Amino acid sequence: MAVQPPPNLATDLFEDMGRKVAEASKEGVSEDEPKVVDEIESLCMNCHENGTTRLLLTRIPFFREIIIMSFDCPECGFHNTEVQPAGEIQQRGHKFVFRVDSKDDLNRQVVKSDTCIFRVEDIDLEIPPGRGQLTNVEGIISMVASDLAEKQEERKEVVPEVYEKLEQIIATLKAMSTAEKFPFTISVDDPAGNSWIEPSPSDKGKKYIRSDYARTAEQNASLGLGEAAESDKAEMRPEYHATQMFPEMPAQPMVNNVDEDIVENLVYSFPATCPGCVKHCVTNMKMVNIPHFKQVVLMSTVCEHCGYRSNEVKTGGEVPEKGRRITVDVKTVGDLSRDILKAESCAMSCPELDLSVEPGTLGGRFTTIEGLLTQVRDDLHSSIFDAASAGGGDSLVSEERKKWDSFFDRLNRAIKGEVPFTLTLEDPLASSYVQSFAAPEPDAQMKVEEYERTAQEEEDLGLTDMKTEGYEADAKTAEELASEAKAEEDLKIEKAKKFLTKVTGADAVLKET
Repeated sequence: MAVQPPPNLATDLFEDMGRKVAEASKEGVSEDEPKVVDEIESLCMNCHENGTTRLLLTRIPFFREIIIMSFDCPECGFHNTEVQPAGEIQQRGHKFVFRVDSKDDLNRQVVKSDTCIFRVEDIDLEIPPGRGQLTNVEGIISMVASDLAEKQEERKEVVPEVYEKLEQIIATLKAMSTAEKFPFTISVDDPAGNSWIEPSPSDKGKKYIRSDYARTAEQNASLGLGEAAESDKAEMRPEYHATQMFPEMPAQPMVNNVDEDIVENLVYSFPATCPGCVKHCVTNMKMVNIPHFKQVVLMSTVCEHCGYRSNEVKTGGEVPEKGRRITVDVKTVGDLSRDILKAESCAMSCPELDLSVEPGTLGGRFTTIEGLLTQVRDDLHSSIFDAASAGGGDSLVSEERKKWDSFFDRLNRAIKGEVPFTLTLEDPLASSYVQSFAAPEPDAQMKVEEYERTAQEEEDLGLTDMKTEGYEADAKTAEELASEAKAEEDLKIEKAKKFLTKVTGADAVLKET
């Protein structure tokens, strides 16, 4: 007797809609078959009469399953559309930064969940978390311009200075949405990891940047994950106490004593909080001395509750005066076994493979060249093809599929050592490393050079405003800071009173809360 495979929620419920609709229109749908679109009678929040909500369960190429909701009221004509992620909260938050510099870029799909912050960086415009949306770049920018344009006539009469500023922003947004203003940069930042901007194999340089990050305690609380941490409190196990974490407890306070107290190549374990499910887990730490480079700390976190896993590498020491660029020629299979340390601040590129990895995308990694390329391939392939293949692969445009297939074919051949290529690591903090087979002598296949950091790199690293000498004179006392904060709050209240007086025509009274 054949064993039936277990049901797959994503496959059973979230069918590929293009194929499903095509089959329904071709063969017809029987009464026993589930509907493509579910209709539910629901209350209109505008006129409080009954309207109709339509639900569509589908999946997006390169992304995941979502629920599209549309409401129509026949009584008052009110219409509303929303999108909700059907998947669970991801283990890490995601941030996508995309530079729009052509008309085709306006057609890139954008998924904005109800926990996502959308920004137009050039004009410092931010849409806070709220209603989820499935649209494209042109659509979301046009929507923002349309929302800002509402009640502009009233603002012109009441607050003309606000009206003038909004008019400038609306004009800029309309120019962006109609391809009259290029380039500009947008970003989506979602701590739940359920928002997304469509990628393309033609994205080069810093056009498309994805970065994953661990959520803060405040972000976990906003997602409703704080209660899990409270209900899962437990007594710290004996092996996690400080007396067991160090071979010998130091006599003096533990300040800058890493070199004296942490033994090289010895694994230490200490309790941590999982960024994915906010439950208790274990982080393992090990100090390794890389020959001809420096000491680094390897950290690994594994959560037995949700399966979250992370591996990071931390480098120490002072900030160098210059950055470092390492170029290595990979000619044989043996070159793929070179150890490589890619710091979080490091950018990686390979012209022959059309590969570019921006700083922060993979985090810190200590592996081999083969291992690093394999991780890049697996991460890209899962985000590009998995959602499409689950629905039969019909959702990918044939031309786009050919581009991605060609890219992954070159990458697979490089991982197998069948094609030579050049790998470049550019690290403004000079914390990255590639193993030299000829050390301490120069390696003919490696080129290491120092370079002057750009002003943007200095700004991104926080070095522009860093002050290590004479900072005591600039420090303000707590009383001065409190006084300034109170003066600023009083100014806001006074402005609010004036605004309410203009609107109501009477004196406004604000009560303290």
